[in-house]
Amino acid sequence: MITKTLPKSAVILGAQWGDEGKGKIVDVLSEKFDIVARYAGGHNAGHTVIIEGKKIVLQLIPCGVLRPSCVGVIGNGVVLDPAAFLAEVKKLKDAGLPAHDPAAKQLFISNRAQVILPYHRMIELAAETAPGRQTIGTTRRGIGPAYEDKIHRNGLRVADLLNTSLLRTHINNACHEKNTIAAALFGTEPLDPKQMYEEYVRYAEQIAPYVTDTAELLNKALDNGKSVMFEGAQGALLDIDHGTYPFVTSSNCTSGGAVTGTGVGPTRIGTVIGVSKAYVTRVGEGPFPTEDFGAEGELLARRGNEFGAVTGRPRRCGWLDLPLLRYSNMINSTEWLVVTKMDVMDELAEINVCTTYKVDGKLTDTIPGDIRGFKTIEPVYTTVKGWNASTAGITEYDKLPKLAQEYLEFIAKESGVKIGMISTGPDRAETFSLPEFAAMLA
Repeated sequence: MITKTLPKSAVILGAQWGDEGKGKIVDVLSEKFDIVARYAGGHNAGHTVIIEGKKIVLQLIPCGVLRPSCVGVIGNGVVLDPAAFLAEVKKLKDAGLPAHDPAAKQLFISNRAQVILPYHRMIELAAETAPGRQTIGTTRRGIGPAYEDKIHRNGLRVADLLNTSLLRTHINNACHEKNTIAAALFGTEPLDPKQMYEEYVRYAEQIAPYVTDTAELLNKALDNGKSVMFEGAQGALLDIDHGTYPFVTSSNCTSGGAVTGTGVGPTRIGTVIGVSKAYVTRVGEGPFPTEDFGAEGELLARRGNEFGAVTGRPRRCGWLDLPLLRYSNMINSTEWLVVTKMDVMDELAEINVCTTYKVDGKLTDTIPGDIRGFKTIEPVYTTVKGWNASTAGITEYDKLPKLAQEYLEFIAKESGVKIGMISTGPDRAETFSLPEFAAMLA
């Protein structure tokens, strides 16, 4: 008998290197939650939702707002580009969704979130393209430099953006510093602080109605019995502390980031849901032990339409890596796993799954802490039979091909985490929950 009740809060995050389909899953699950709160990253995330064939890509605004009954919160752990936010608000308006209107009280921004300014983009673009510099593969949108200023205690928060006198002083001082650095290191043309100030004063006026103390909002909601989902960005293996450093993002996208990124204490987190593709992809540079450079990798890329939602860059594709998944489950305390893109693998006669690593002739599950360690890894594969039948659009577990069921059961057993939901296509409707997970959410 299932006795577990719906947790008042749940973290949903990517269990791999991002692009696992979190946006769709957040959208599907938001039907069961009152609030969805984004806790990390910036508009370098691309969360794609397809509703009855209509595609909507959100980068800052939580996907939950696509449902009129769900409130969206941009937490203090996010770095906010005002122009990007307002562009997404317009997208919601054009789609006829009420969240765009501040009067609807469906969308809020933390007054403590950090603001991205043009000099952040200038510095990042110059650094990524400078001769002799190691390329990380960023989206060049100023995310990293904004987080740098935050840690340097030299950033601009949303509350400060709304203070015009402070904003003018900050921009003047920051431009003097950043222009000097960019010119000296990269030969970059200077930015005009007067023009920047005038532009951001206008942005401040437009975003002011959305701004509030979101930590207070979220905690009061939980006190009043409301349910909150915390939406991660990127994936666990891109976490600044626990990912494949230095080829990572600039924030804590693991479950711990939900606490620091929203101001909700750890004891109020009910469960953690990890989202994993049935295989693995990665965008940009960095280690990828199970990357497939052959025909199977090309098939996954073609059938999975593996191109970045933000950058359009092709994603690298490979086989499911269980040591990495087990590591992700460990550092996040993952309780449930959502497996996406099952249908992409329908044409494979055989499927490789990395079950352990071999390093210097010895078997190990240990994830190395440095890049040099990843270079010595030899994946050890278990080969299972492909199902060679269509799973596209299936929404009942018993209707999946037997071999597809066995593949999922193998993943659950080897990863040590229960599978709660399966996605068999890009549309919102092409998703289904397993009984225990559905009962928890009922």
